[in-house]
Amino acid sequence: MAATNDGSADVLVRRRHVLYVEGYDPQGAEGYHNLFSRSHRRFLKNWPLKIAVGELQIDSDDLAHWTVDAAGPNWQVSTRYDFLRQEQMIRANMAEPLWRQVPRALGWALNYLFTGTLFRVYRASHRYGLALTYFQMLLILWLAASALGGWLIAWLAMRYAGAPLALGSAIGVAAAVVCFRLLRPLADKLFVVQINSHWSYLLEYARGEHPSCWDRCIEAGAARLAEIARANAADEIVVVGHSGGGVTAPAVVARALELDPDLGRRGPRVVLLTPGSLMPGIGVHRAAARVRRDIARIAVEPSILWVDVQARADVLNFYDFDPVAGIGVDAGPTRCNPLIWKVRLRDMLAPEFFKKLRRSLFRMHYQFIMANDMRAPYEYMMLVCGPIPVEQWARRGPDILTRFAEDATYRQAT
Repeated sequence: MAATNDGSADVLVRRRHVLYVEGYDPQGAEGYHNLFSRSHRRFLKNWPLKIAVGELQIDSDDLAHWTVDAAGPNWQVSTRYDFLRQEQMIRANMAEPLWRQVPRALGWALNYLFTGTLFRVYRASHRYGLALTYFQMLLILWLAASALGGWLIAWLAMRYAGAPLALGSAIGVAAAVVCFRLLRPLADKLFVVQINSHWSYLLEYARGEHPSCWDRCIEAGAARLAEIARANAADEIVVVGHSGGGVTAPAVVARALELDPDLGRRGPRVVLLTPGSLMPGIGVHRAAARVRRDIARIAVEPSILWVDVQARADVLNFYDFDPVAGIGVDAGPTRCNPLIWKVRLRDMLAPEFFKKLRRSLFRMHYQFIMANDMRAPYEYMMLVCGPIPVEQWARRGPDILTRFAEDATYRQAT
């Protein structure tokens, strides 16, 4: 170890264990492994390392993993990247008959409106509020366009084919259903089904309704986290909850603390990393007792470091927002979490590519877990594969970045 400029110490990680908790994304383990593999090739353009990404291994219905071995001239890190699988649940939810999905989605939208939650979301982040409203309105437009198509067909049948009112009405209803189904591919392309499915189920979970579709994955993730900590085979454990994973990853950690109260007190450091979390969007709901319970537990737990990563350029996260007090949790004087890390996506991407991404909400949102175009204090691949602990990147990233030479040699402080 060597002393650093701020009085702390350089402790290089040689073994890291990542537990990745995905958001509401049906692509699952296979999709995320492909994303990681593509991203690491981009990463190598800025960091001339030796990296080997292992093949995806499906361990069970709940877990998958791959390995990453990364090496610079004077450091080497072995990472096991566990993936908490939710794709089967998500795909099943999205494959439900639309006559069940649509009323549930409309119920969520009306609930947010009449409980005042939507206005609280706007106060927390007007840009996120606009994004949420956008997806609600797309659902309503889908329904309205289908109804209009049905009405037009019914009118034509009665006006020009002489159909009686009863028959014309039946034809109109059938036509509306056909229009609705024909518009489904467009709705999928615009993420209307995915987003509205996510939030309706998320509301049920937040209110503590049982059984919840997330119960199984949270229990499996918590058991796996406790197992990893007991094995004591890593220098650092990082639980990553991106996007919707910003709700379920804290739940996994809170449940793991129930299974093992000594989690993080012995063995490797446990870090909860929530880049681009949408948790406040559900946490501000007055009935979201389950979410606030998990956040309150972690906010006062000194054995866990929670790092919440926020970026202004990403519309789908809550920038410059306190994810504890902001959702109504009073953690008191013992509060020690989270460490809020504000990053600039503009500094990570080539100017022309950054301009292009500004037109793609989801691609910008996924930049949190993808490689950069240029070196920057926040680089996801270095967080999960590099030699510096996540905490040090979050606390003094610019200083650490300057210590890496062009060939990725790390110069320790003297």
